[in-house]
Amino acid sequence: MLMSSFINKIISGVLVPLYKAPYLPFLHIAKLFNKQSEVISLSAHGIGSKEDPVYLTAHRGVSSVAPQNSLPAYKKAVELGYYSAECDIHLTKDNRWVLMHNSNIDSQLCQYGEIKDHTLAELKSYSYKGGSGFWKYKDLKVATLEEYLDVFVGSKTRPQIEIKAENYDLLYTVLDAVKAKGLEESAIIISFDLKQLQIIREYNKEIELWYLIDTIDEKSIAQAKALGGNVWLSPCFRQNNAQTIQLAIDAGVKASFWTVNKLEDAKMLYDMGLRYVESDIFCN
Repeated sequence: MLMSSFINKIISGVLVPLYKAPYLPFLHIAKLFNKQSEVISLSAHGIGSKEDPVYLTAHRGVSSVAPQNSLPAYKKAVELGYYSAECDIHLTKDNRWVLMHNSNIDSQLCQYGEIKDHTLAELKSYSYKGGSGFWKYKDLKVATLEEYLDVFVGSKTRPQIEIKAENYDLLYTVLDAVKAKGLEESAIIISFDLKQLQIIREYNKEIELWYLIDTIDEKSIAQAKALGGNVWLSPCFRQNNAQTIQLAIDAGVKASFWTVNKLEDAKMLYDMGLRYVESDIFCN
């Protein structure tokens, strides 16, 4: 523990300032691997129209122009008029929900370790070291669930919250945060963990739930239906084909597929009558 604390101090006190110094090569090298890119319009390629649109979810926000799971990525999603914008949440050491895809901070922040082993104040003290155009956003810090929800207040874009923490006791605090922002009718709660969705449904009978799965089958369809009304399947596109996709259509289960990043894949889904897609690179 003492050695870990010492190493952390070296990283935050010595390496981070060096990393951000404009006259040293660290930042310039990082820029090469974290370039921003343009989002691609589906409608410009004949997929969807104003009368019959594709309802797009920005996967981890618009991560082509700002670091994934960061506030600038979600503000861009609202600006571009996405249907929804997905985030990933984990619990800190002091039980605060924060946005980060992985359970550790190694790949995105100038620190290392598990989120659950850091307090919110500690996480807020760490700088970003990666993500699209991260150097352009002054004082970019890890976002809390509440800060994320604030982005969507008064907008038409829906917050989509994936619960990544393996926790069942504090799920009510996610709903409390949504309710405090007046977003109960807008927010979508998603998880791979069926038990988490079952608990959330016990707390709130109306909020929209998406059950994350890999491959569509009869079992996952039955599980989704058992959660009650206002429940969707959210399958992995790469692990499905026309036959498994048709299973959901025939069962009358709504579905939104992740992560669709090829025009031919988006067109296939559209031609099958599916209108909800999650993507890293597409916009309408």
